Amino acid sequence: MRAYYVAILTLAALTNADLTHQAIANTNPEPIARPDAPDYVVPVTTATPQPTVVISPPEAQQNPQFAGNTGASKTNTTAARQNVKPTVPSSGANRTDLVVMASDVQVVGANQELEQVVLKTIKTKAGGGTSQSQLQDDVDAILTTGLFADARVSSNSNNTGVKAVFEVKPLVVRSLQLSGAQVLTPAIANNIFKSQLGSNISPAALNQAVQQINKWYADNGYALAQVLVLRPNPDGVVTLDVAEGVVGDVNIRFLDKDGKPTKGRTKEDFLTSQLKVKPGQVFRVETARQDLQQLYQTGLVEKADVALNGDSRKVAVSYDVVERPARSVNAGGGYSEDSGLFATASYKDQNVGGEGKQVAANVQMSGSDLQFDGKFANPYRASEPDRLGYTINAFRRRELSQTFNEDVNLPNGSQAREGRIGGGIAFNRPVGDWQGEVGLNYTRTTIRDRNGKISTTDESGNSLSYSGTGIDDKVAVTAGITRDKRDNPFNPSQGSVASLSTEQTIPVGNGNILMNKVQANYSQYVPVGILNNSNKENKEVLAFNVQGGTTLGNLPPYEAFNLGGQNSVRGYGTGEVASARSYVLASAEYRFPLLNPVGGVLFADFGSDLGSSDTVPGQPGVVRDKPGSGFGYGAGLRVNSPLGILRADLGFSNQGESKLQFGIGQRF
Repeated sequence: MRAYYVAILTLAALTNADLTHQAIANTNPEPIARPDAPDYVVPVTTATPQPTVVISPPEAQQNPQFAGNTGASKTNTTAARQNVKPTVPSSGANRTDLVVMASDVQVVGANQELEQVVLKTIKTKAGGGTSQSQLQDDVDAILTTGLFADARVSSNSNNTGVKAVFEVKPLVVRSLQLSGAQVLTPAIANNIFKSQLGSNISPAALNQAVQQINKWYADNGYALAQVLVLRPNPDGVVTLDVAEGVVGDVNIRFLDKDGKPTKGRTKEDFLTSQLKVKPGQVFRVETARQDLQQLYQTGLVEKADVALNGDSRKVAVSYDVVERPARSVNAGGGYSEDSGLFATASYKDQNVGGEGKQVAANVQMSGSDLQFDGKFANPYRASEPDRLGYTINAFRRRELSQTFNEDVNLPNGSQAREGRIGGGIAFNRPVGDWQGEVGLNYTRTTIRDRNGKISTTDESGNSLSYSGTGIDDKVAVTAGITRDKRDNPFNPSQGSVASLSTEQTIPVGNGNILMNKVQANYSQYVPVGILNNSNKENKEVLAFNVQGGTTLGNLPPYEAFNLGGQNSVRGYGTGEVASARSYVLASAEYRFPLLNPVGGVLFADFGSDLGSSDTVPGQPGVVRDKPGSGFGYGAGLRVNSPLGILRADLGFSNQGESKLQFGIGQRF
């Protein structure tokens, strides 16, 4: 009852005195003229590094208005108070801080958006109590938002209490500063914020601009980059502080097949030299994906992933690598109708010295023949851009001819064998997004019977070589380019690979062969989810391949394009579709998982000689009644083994025949 009586006396005193009190936040009450705002962005440069802090995702932050942290608001308040200090007129009536009812609260000088900001910020509410100190605190809180250049309040007493009128001057955005930006350029930021420059500040518009910048980062693959905070100051300069995920350390971690750390055989600096992600760069998803492709293309990696450790300001990038078995030694023997008893030995090392150098040698000995194949390769290194990669090889091989099959034999009834001896050297290096290669090769080809005797014609009198002697020499300059965008060159699940090659012979030696052979090849891999498969190691994929080629000039018959077989049109035997001067081949596969590590394949192949078989000297395809075009379809199994992918396909041809065919690696 006593408190109620005191309140009545206080209200009566205020009414009779008809006092007006003002709390102001600007010593100069004159209105400030607004100059034209410059339409440009000023990038921030500073010699003092900003402290690194852990940044949570934007959706987890508690932001006053549009600021990124509460520390920014405190800084704004301090700056505002340094320039504009709230003062209160000194009078006897003001020395007693009496609490009275606020009958009405109004905001003038602001649009509806900023008016709501003021009403949510102040503690003085219509129908509630207030005091002179509370009104001062309200003015201070308004300035703390960073949205206003000036704020003041007038309190007019009436019969029901006090009417509080808050008069504010919204901050005019005059320029934008960037802090912590590398990839976000002033031009991009200016374009996004240009609607705000020269206008009264708008929290909604600034928040929308922040969202647009975060979207720009995401759309351009900067997965870690984000806006941390917007800080306006009393001069109308808005500082945009961003963290872009700058790369710190880049490491290689070797893992075994169970995912446990192990010691790798490959030199870490060799692998890091293949990477595009470097310390000091802004982390980008596409660059990391290209690095994974490059690691696979070294032929040393069975599995690779990227691990990130850090925050949005600075991140350490680790490439987790499972190495492929690099070294193998094999020995064996057997018996074949062609060679009789034979013994074989092979050695392969794909990682000599831990630097990706390759050595391979194969030898087969029998009572009547010695065959070998040797190769040494030293790959191109991005860390040594002036040094070319190179490959040297030498060989001596003999095999049953795919062109001159058993339908027409040699005069003595034996099936023709093609023997080749020679060697070459090729140099390689990247050309933009392509891998380029040029080389020089020599090959001597002989056509022989089972006993190794040279044969010049078949039993129908058709010539088997271009020189007519059964022995041809070919010296050729080769060139090719390849663009490989596959996620894994051994078992791709997405991406593409395209290649174009040419071989130009020099007319020297037996036959004086002058020809040019051109081939093009393209494959596309599309991941699908028909079976809702969750197996990351064996995915569902639609795979497509189309290829073609032609030969200009002198064409030895054994150099014809042979269609049909496990690597061509399945369901046909090797070379049974055509032996052609020109060809086109198209294939489609649906690859799907079964039980790990086994997968299944449905396939269809089509090949055509484009009517060119009769232009091959000796017409080997025509005289053997090869159809010239063929279609095959079927199903197969794929087994992911330590030796690579083992392939078994059961194919059916459009002529009603079927064949079970085996191979290593995917068909394409």
